[in-house]
Amino acid sequence: FFKQKTAYEIMPSLVGSEMCIRDRPPGQWWQRLRRPSWFQRSTQNYKELTYQPLITRYLDKPRILLFDIDGVIRDVAGSYRRALQETVQHYSSWRPSPQEIDELKGEGKWNNDWDASLELLRRHGGDLPERSDLIEVFSGYYFGGDPEGDPSDWTGFIGDEPLLVKPALFDELSSRGIRWGFVSGAEPPSARYVLQQRLGLNDPALIAMGDAPDKPDPTGLLRLTAALTAGETPEWVAYIGDTVADVQTVLRARERRPDLSWRSVGVAPPHVENVTAYHQQLLDAGAEFIVGTTRELLPALIN
Repeated sequence: FFKQKTAYEIMPSLVGSEMCIRDRPPGQWWQRLRRPSWFQRSTQNYKELTYQPLITRYLDKPRILLFDIDGVIRDVAGSYRRALQETVQHYSSWRPSPQEIDELKGEGKWNNDWDASLELLRRHGGDLPERSDLIEVFSGYYFGGDPEGDPSDWTGFIGDEPLLVKPALFDELSSRGIRWGFVSGAEPPSARYVLQQRLGLNDPALIAMGDAPDKPDPTGLLRLTAALTAGETPEWVAYIGDTVADVQTVLRARERRPDLSWRSVGVAPPHVENVTAYHQQLLDAGAEFIVGTTRELLPALIN
């Protein structure tokens, strides 16, 4: 093919192709770039035509990044955790410490804060309230108003949730072709509030409380992965969370779908004092790697 036409004659046909052309005047050998051995070449009229098949391995397969919300997207030490403490104290004379709550959640079974409140009360002793009554008390502390009402009317602890990421993170993920979403145990009004109103995300892919069984059941993770891949086989699926239950969710998803490449990423929530020990707990539970903060996630995935 190249013996029949000069480089200048075939240049118009190369527009939009996978080939580049560069001048190579005779004698200027020191200006020639090092040429990898797998390149194929042809030279016509002192033009060097270098072409290589486009590597589509990364372009063809989607990459999926899923986030927990509490402790990952927002700091809930002064909201959900505080509501848990206040609720337990409401039904007893005891106020659990942050460390005692972390120890309970470190068991991997108490991702739901309502159930965690009941379990702490059970272990402390005394009569247990009805679950529905406890939920009402908890919501009063957390929302301070109707959960399905106007967020501007909420007066509860939900107003004290510092963000741990900026909206630019999700723009960067999208620009790199990474599909993202959220799998959280947070109540839907709370999850939508932080994602849509505070971060300004437009109808993000979300599995929240009630959309799937509580973690570590992997149903929600698998369901959102299927929705984001739309029948394609992903290069990898990563889930970042701050609890042992989040790590176990990935491990159970791997058991159900061993054909997919799963990655569990751990991060310590901001209230943790002994960060090293907390990181080790997540690693011991099965996390593949740890990031210091959610903002460090993208460089870690790329590297």
